[in-house]
Amino acid sequence: MLFSVVEKNATLLWSKDPLQDLLMFKRATQLVCSATLLASSFVQADALIDALADEGRPTEQRLRDEYRHPQQTLRFFEVQEDMAVAEISPGGGWYSNILAPLLKEKGEFYAAHFYVDENTNEFYKKSREQFEQKVTALKSYQNVKVTTFHPMKATDFAPAESLDRVLTFRNIHNWYMQDGDEGVENAFKAFYKALKVGGVLGVVEHSLRESQSSALQQSSGYMKQSYVIALAEKAGFTLAGKSDINANKLDSGEHEKGVWTLPPSLRLGEKDQAKYLKIGESNRMTLKFVK
Repeated sequence: MLFSVVEKNATLLWSKDPLQDLLMFKRATQLVCSATLLASSFVQADALIDALADEGRPTEQRLRDEYRHPQQTLRFFEVQEDMAVAEISPGGGWYSNILAPLLKEKGEFYAAHFYVDENTNEFYKKSREQFEQKVTALKSYQNVKVTTFHPMKATDFAPAESLDRVLTFRNIHNWYMQDGDEGVENAFKAFYKALKVGGVLGVVEHSLRESQSSALQQSSGYMKQSYVIALAEKAGFTLAGKSDINANKLDSGEHEKGVWTLPPSLRLGEKDQAKYLKIGESNRMTLKFVK
């Protein structure tokens, strides 16, 4: 289209003066090159890449990209800058530090943080308090809506059928360890309620091999993929895809301190630290469900 327009205009203005013709041709070529470069800049613009480079992401968090593959993971979940998205239990905000700037201008971002009352332990209290301070302090967080989620006490974290995406990263084991099947089932039901028809639930979770004992789910931090899929489908979801983006074949799933033996926690301190650093972060399932 662009070249045909230039060619048409050049033909209309073509003269019998060779010098004038040459100057006109050069001008037309410059116009084509300028327009091509401009079009190329639009093609290369990428909101997710910009969000990954946001100044609000601490260096120590960027170092974890090697294990957590945020760009590939969010593309697998098909997260776009103009969507309404909720992250469940964002903790310290590792993924929120990407999602907040990504969704700031055109989308909506619900950070469904920990439920806190007089019986909540200090870890959860401090985590939520620090997250709320971040919302106040960081420009990239200025449009973040901080709400509350707990599978037994607070399930309405966003208006019903308002979200394009619900994302949960390494949380299912906590709900299972605290409240068993009921906790996980309630969580999936809440996610289903909040999503629009056609909306996507994205799940990343520490993955236990199917051949290993299910009893390990009670305290190890690892979950079987078959279990997660079964409970999501029970809530009404359809499995739309699986990915090995976050898989780690070096991780056996059986460690003295569970998944927290591995980095970044390294609960054993210096004991066998080189061994666990070589393994890296846990083996993880990455699942995409559709409502």
